[in-house]
Amino acid sequence: MNEPRVNERIRVPKVRLVGPAGEQVGVVRVEDALRLAQEANLDLVEVAPNSEPPVAKLMDYGKYKYEAAMKARDARRNQVNTQLKEIRLRLKIDTHDYETKKGHAERFLNGGDKVKVMIQFRGREQSRPEMGVKLLQRMAEDLAELGTVESHPRQDGRNMVMVIAPVKKKSEAKSDQRRRREAEREARRAQKSE
Repeated sequence: MNEPRVNERIRVPKVRLVGPAGEQVGVVRVEDALRLAQEANLDLVEVAPNSEPPVAKLMDYGKYKYEAAMKARDARRNQVNTQLKEIRLRLKIDTHDYETKKGHAERFLNGGDKVKVMIQFRGREQSRPEMGVKLLQRMAEDLAELGTVESHPRQDGRNMVMVIAPVKKKSEAKSDQRRRREAEREARRAQKSE
């Protein structure tokens, strides 16, 4: 992040001056603006160098830098990373095993993560890719209310891969989980008090 020019580093003849409370002072010479800044015990900071004339504001530069750093830190903290979770299936999968894998995929999608569903082909199974497509389409249909197909089934060597993206964003999913937990806690407290 390139820092704005401050005080004597501002090398233009005139600036459009903005006061500490955001009020417009007008176009003044830089020397006059610096004098006003010194009288108010503030800094003259160039906030819009590309406008004509450049816009400068009277402010406490140290406080401004600190607040900008805190905003950036909060933005990094609140940023959520979506992960790509992988589920591996075989072409000849039992119904109970399929339901278990589908349950894992549902949990991942509810958590706001993408799911990569992979079918591994062995031996003669490789000559029947249409069966793999059929199984992946069945999985996509079963998970349709939780996610949408981001990349359709495609052959990748001995594997067939499909990616399903969640309908909810990760941040929405996290807040929903928090709300559900709070509701469960309240219900338990209500039962204990009875």
